Amino acid sequence: MTALAAVELEALKARANDAAELLRLLANPTRLLLLCHIARGECSVAELERDLGLRQPGLSQQLAELRQNQLVKTRRESRSIYYSIADARVQVMLDALHEALCGDPQLREGSVQEYDGTARHGESARFAQIIR
Repeated sequence: MTALAAVELEALKARANDAAELLRLLANPTRLLLLCHIARGECSVAELERDLGLRQPGLSQQLAELRQNQLVKTRRESRSIYYSIADARVQVMLDALHEALCGDPQLREGSVQEYDGTARHGESARFAQIIR
């Protein structure tokens, strides 16, 4: 093992818990839908409730978890609270998920292609879009 590889391995070990926690937060379907919708642009609680068809108690619980883990931030305007993405890692993860799940059809069918790293900003939100 080279010295660089050993340093990289130590960095990975140091960040493994953080990575696992971020993945845990993204692994919940409701939170993932919320993040995808918010990633498209700032949303009020009323918009989230209407657009995603979620009921207030469950919506509030999931938003609280995202807020407590600093993945989203809030802004108050009069009586409305607006949510936006607060953690750049979330956008990166959503972009990667979108590319893997909704991008090139060959990727979805299991063929292996080299990813060039060019995520299209804002595209990530479409893979979890609810169409009524």
